[in-house]
Amino acid sequence: MTPATTPRMPTLFIPHGAGPCFFMDWHPADAWDKTAAYLRSIPASLPARPQAIVLVTAHWLAPQPSMGSAAQPGLLFDYGGFPPHTYELTYPAPGAPLLAERASGLLAGAGFAPVQDGARGYDHGTFIPLKVAFPDADIPVLQLSLLQSLDAAAHIRMGQALEPLRDEGVLIIGSGMSYHHMRGFGDPRATAISTAFDHWLGETVALPAPERNARLADWAVASGPAGRLSHPPRAEEHLLPLHVVAGAAGDSRGAKVFTDRVMAVDISAIRFD
Repeated sequence: MTPATTPRMPTLFIPHGAGPCFFMDWHPADAWDKTAAYLRSIPASLPARPQAIVLVTAHWLAPQPSMGSAAQPGLLFDYGGFPPHTYELTYPAPGAPLLAERASGLLAGAGFAPVQDGARGYDHGTFIPLKVAFPDADIPVLQLSLLQSLDAAAHIRMGQALEPLRDEGVLIIGSGMSYHHMRGFGDPRATAISTAFDHWLGETVALPAPERNARLADWAVASGPAGRLSHPPRAEEHLLPLHVVAGAAGDSRGAKVFTDRVMAVDISAIRFD
């Protein structure tokens, strides 16, 4: 496809589950079934097959935006205590060195100092959800870090720099969790908290871009008590991939396209078209 004929891609914020949850027994057994079904539905929902995927992972923090530049990245099994077979999973999707160059140029033009990392493999924030959504592993993937600063506004600016990629056949995905307070999972007292924050997220992403981005930049205050109870201080890395894809959305409005209650808390996926 040429840029003139490539349909504009949406941006997505997806829940990536808990460790390798989709590839092992869980209790209850159906806990992650709806999330897996949502992830499997993504390819058919797109306007075209992506030329490549930029995956912003909650599991990589760096001083500056960092991205994998290997032609064939390995896997980083950055989880512990799971069954042995989950450390033998494979996801041989090719890397995207040329896209890394393109993304680096866009980020540098926005005032960042991007870093290309030829050694880092796909972490589980990348290969676990992609193995469900794109099991053939035949679409090049560029894994992108978050910023160690956890600065919400800076992550929005990162996304804004990458917006042109949407018109180049690139699907930009933020992989995290809309609720990620580890002590809250399985606790019925967390249900109302997660529901309140989930409602705030749905309301916020549907606003015009200036209002949406302002609220997301100030999310810890703007969302009320439920925000910090859903993402504790200095542990909001699972929310910030949303800020990147919201920035990359430009003027596109967002909407929750999936919600489920898992282990007593609400988790959602958000799409910007």
